[in-house]
Amino acid sequence: MNTFRAELHVHTVLSPWADIEMTPPLIVQEASSRGINIIAITDHNSSANITAVQKAAQGSGIFIIPGMELQTKEEVHVLCLFDNLEQIEALQRDVSKRMARIENQPDHYGEQFVVDEAGNYIRRESQLLISSADISIQKACEIVHNLGGLFIPAHVNRSAFGLIENLGFVPSQLKVDALEISRHISVEKVLLQFPQLKNYPIIQNGDVHRLDDLLGFVEFHIESPTIEEIKKHSGG
Repeated sequence: MNTFRAELHVHTVLSPWADIEMTPPLIVQEASSRGINIIAITDHNSSANITAVQKAAQGSGIFIIPGMELQTKEEVHVLCLFDNLEQIEALQRDVSKRMARIENQPDHYGEQFVVDEAGNYIRRESQLLISSADISIQKACEIVHNLGGLFIPAHVNRSAFGLIENLGFVPSQLKVDALEISRHISVEKVLLQFPQLKNYPIIQNGDVHRLDDLLGFVEFHIESPTIEEIKKHSGG
């Protein structure tokens, strides 16, 4: 059994409101300096910078999990995590087909940059990424599980894009692998505030939009950093 320190909710310069410092080499460098050896790249509704971070992490000992923070039609944010690029690319095809054509407003949301492994500019993403795909949360769960991924509603305690605020409860038919809470609250306080969550595995992430948010709250005692092993650890 090996011990891995993880941050499973990391944005790059591709995501709205992410700092310009959130480039592949700086993310890897910061994670290494903090003893974090698993990170999931989870940009809003996009997987375009995952390969760049994976290349930047080569030789660092840091494992990069391909992911996405999907915004469902209910305006709920969900972490979708996978073992490989083929799986995330399949999800991306579904998401891209079902997003409304809304132009980004850089003055409000910030720029959305696709970059290479050195952090060099490749292109701007003109499609506003923080918008809902026309996919229900139930359908999204089915898609992710059919692809072999983990489905984790994000920052469920928050009013903005949180499952509890938007739906009022966790649907009994929704087969979540865990529920994520924000870095600003403890598990104990969350369970006092939302006792209905007591029967679900809970993880805490930083929702990292700045390097200072890269805290690595989660510790896994697993054989290897695979989705199946993480699922076992979370009790899924």
